[in-house]
Amino acid sequence: MSEYDNAFVFPGQGSQQVGMLAAAHERFAGVRETYVEASDALGYDVWDLIQNGEQDALNLTETTQPVLLSSSVALWRAWQEQGGRQPEVMAGHSLGEFTALVCAGSLDFADAVKLVRSRGQFMQTAVPVGEGAMAAIIGLDDEAINNICEASEGIVAAVNFNSPGQVVIAGHTAAVESAIAELKEAGAKRALPLPVSAPFHTELMKPAGEQLAAAMANITIVPPQVPVIHNVHAQAESDPEKIRALLVQQIYSPVQWTRCVQAIVAAGVTNVVECGPGKVLSGLNRRIDKSLSSFSLEEPDSLMAARQELG
Repeated sequence: MSEYDNAFVFPGQGSQQVGMLAAAHERFAGVRETYVEASDALGYDVWDLIQNGEQDALNLTETTQPVLLSSSVALWRAWQEQGGRQPEVMAGHSLGEFTALVCAGSLDFADAVKLVRSRGQFMQTAVPVGEGAMAAIIGLDDEAINNICEASEGIVAAVNFNSPGQVVIAGHTAAVESAIAELKEAGAKRALPLPVSAPFHTELMKPAGEQLAAAMANITIVPPQVPVIHNVHAQAESDPEKIRALLVQQIYSPVQWTRCVQAIVAAGVTNVVECGPGKVLSGLNRRIDKSLSSFSLEEPDSLMAARQELG
């Protein structure tokens, strides 16, 4: 392997901001074309929503998911437009796994953007508003968090293993609140309720999984041209039917992001490119493995610098 072996990673919900990608949209034709394609698929002007909409509208799960997927795909196309080198491996955090599969040639973009809008709708309606909650737990080890959640009354579980010392829990609101109190007593430095209204990646999302499976039944999936590490088990799959099943399972299973990044490192990767708005994953990845070099593509100058460095 050369010294520039690299991975591309794609962010999930939480990275969206009104006004994002304005400079990239102005500079790269591939970005502009991607938003036109997304708008045609969804039936509304995606770019106008991003630039002129309200943040609350952008934060609606059924809107956030297609908008973020489109934005990350747009940056991937800008990278390709500039002759950027193909990565050795890809991964995405939750929603970002769908983006990775689009960029790896496994999922059609128009199919994916409509599919994740439906995914957002299914996830939001699986549990009535107010009955579910999520919280980030900082400064406690995974085993302690798992043990406390398992011993709690009601449904609450660790659902995002984002990095050592940063785990998200989710479940019924009362169970999450009770677990927060116990986790603080056990030594958690902070427990931060997240501004979401559904307990993503818990067993409460199984009805959403069933709906997603039905929605995906006629979606074409082909073997990815670049290996994609999946959230559920931190491994790559080439069989389209296994990929289909994993995308359904992912909606009600924990996101094993720490293990995904460790798998990327084990493959010999030294550079990780965050292909999407923001730098959330870059921060997590550094906490998982300090040897990784991180690059961001959101700003044109950053994209061109990464292109220069990585070839």
